[in-house]
Amino acid sequence: MQPRWLDHYDPDVPPTLAPYPDRTLLDCLDEIVNKQPRHPLVLFKGATLTAEGLQQRSQAMAAALVEAGVEPGARVALLLPNTPQFLIAQFGIWKAGAIAVPLNPLYSERELQEALTATGATAVVTLTPFYTRVKAVQARTAVRLVIATSIKEYLPPMLRVLFVLFKERKDGHHIRLQTGDVWLRDLLRRYQDAPAPNRPVGPDDPAVVLSSGGTTGTPKGVLGRHRDYVIAGIQLHAWTRSARMDWLDTVMLPLPLFHVYANVGVQGLAFIGRNPLSLVPNPRDIPDLLDTIAKVRPGCFNGVPALYTAILNHPRVQKGEIDLSSIKLCVCGSAPLMAETKRRFEEATGARIVEGYSLTEAMMACLVNPVRGTQKVGSIGVPLPDVEVLVVDTDTGDRELPAGDPGELLLRAPQLMQGYWNNPGETATALRVHGNGGPWLHTGDLAYQDEDGFVFIVDRTKDMIKTSGFQVWPREIEEVVAAHPAVMEVGVAGVPHATKGEAARAWVVLRDGHTATAEELRAWCLERLAPYKVPAEFEFRSSLPKTIVGKVLRRALTSEHTGS
Repeated sequence: MQPRWLDHYDPDVPPTLAPYPDRTLLDCLDEIVNKQPRHPLVLFKGATLTAEGLQQRSQAMAAALVEAGVEPGARVALLLPNTPQFLIAQFGIWKAGAIAVPLNPLYSERELQEALTATGATAVVTLTPFYTRVKAVQARTAVRLVIATSIKEYLPPMLRVLFVLFKERKDGHHIRLQTGDVWLRDLLRRYQDAPAPNRPVGPDDPAVVLSSGGTTGTPKGVLGRHRDYVIAGIQLHAWTRSARMDWLDTVMLPLPLFHVYANVGVQGLAFIGRNPLSLVPNPRDIPDLLDTIAKVRPGCFNGVPALYTAILNHPRVQKGEIDLSSIKLCVCGSAPLMAETKRRFEEATGARIVEGYSLTEAMMACLVNPVRGTQKVGSIGVPLPDVEVLVVDTDTGDRELPAGDPGELLLRAPQLMQGYWNNPGETATALRVHGNGGPWLHTGDLAYQDEDGFVFIVDRTKDMIKTSGFQVWPREIEEVVAAHPAVMEVGVAGVPHATKGEAARAWVVLRDGHTATAEELRAWCLERLAPYKVPAEFEFRSSLPKTIVGKVLRRALTSEHTGS
């Protein structure tokens, strides 16, 4: 019997895309260069990097790494925001047969040292503002090669002049390299005529180690293959082709390339579809983001709920000064999309937002709402072709539950991670073989499927609030509070309570020009929730702590409240 969710696929999406080709993104780049060498592949601040340009620069990067002694399988860290240098370095690492380790540029020295040590990285490519942090920890790691690059190197001429005059020194971009370190621009110039390294790279070779909190919440490195990028790209390409034109539509990427959503999902889609990729280095700079939309006129926009909220509430958007009509499709992931945010954004722009779900360990094996067909409010959609889901009981992790019953969400797909880097114990916990085969990825997320096969995330198991003997899910409360006309953002978590054990507490950010009191929000909730679910306290704030990809940090809120 075929899965019930297949009945809700858009007509142009096949139930399977297998067999998948034995290809890598390096092969995809070769194909684009052969067909259209001057095709604009990367757009950045008004500058363009063509397919031929990326090919030549990444080949020079690969030659430089090989000459520097980087061996096949070695790990090379990337401490870079979304810039052309990220893609140049990444493709160069791959051509050298090495493994890319994209890291969060906002890491503290401690976090950076732990990540470099855990992966055994022997080289780092860093943007200039992060150089001193790398040097501070280098001696306690295996890093012996540091390559620095300035953001100005890929700015158009006028912006470069303005950057040097007004931002370079003030914002920490001006550095002096220590002995033994090198500039990326010098390496690319020195090796521009070097032959391609003789380092064959196959689909099953390791490509990347991505950072993840893991299904148990502790930091880990997720190992992915070259094949995984192509599989994810083909799946997303098939799912979105009714709203996107190959070669022509620009795919806008304001999400960080060190995150699986951007690195595997969006990058894979762009190279499979040969679509120009517009890079935004700082998604928190909403004026710059809006200026970029106006310049590149993207057809596809990728974001997280906080970004859509910020766009909606920006004065230039509210005044109608920004034309968003080029955007045909918006994809939202990494955090739950509130129904009210979706309604307001689609109403304001005419674009279609599809909410999806994946996680780093799944290497973008996704569930996504149909682009043209039925979308269910609050649902993360249905599995893409060749992605399977199960909802199992949380006690044994084996018994499949009927429609409507919440349990742990399991995923199976051809591109799941190979495992956690040097962590077989955690790998065995996350990837398990059950009676009907495997491996199945245990996500740690609580969810249920409805009769049509649409999946609804209830919450993370660790975020459940136990109050007066009841189980309460923060997401349900957040949806209700977010629907209040005065509320822009909300986070809900459980806090200690003298008589209830735990009680829900809501941290609320109001929209500009709106007011609300705790009593008003409590009354609003009482009309829509059982009394035990209504937050015992409301705290009004100007902002909420979030991860770089826009997830509200519930644990940070509770830590602030309890002082722990």
